Amino acid sequence: MAQKSWSELSPSQQRAIVAVGVVETVLTVAALVDLARRPAEGVRGPKAAWALATFVQPVGPVAYFVAGRK
Repeated sequence: MAQKSWSELSPSQQRAIVAVGVVETVLTVAALVDLARRPAEGVRGPKAAWALATFVQPVGPVAYFVAGRK
């Protein structure tokens, strides 16, 4: 299957892609802010590892909120 350029996508497909990007960005920022404000004792594992994991999209931020916080 050939890849489509942005202009070849329908408006609804373009909106869906933008919406998913916004959700991923918001989750990532929220996870990083929470991680920065939370003391090390409130995090399962090293904070630096969780900070890197939040950039693994789309599962990183969700994994932090589900499993990373005590």
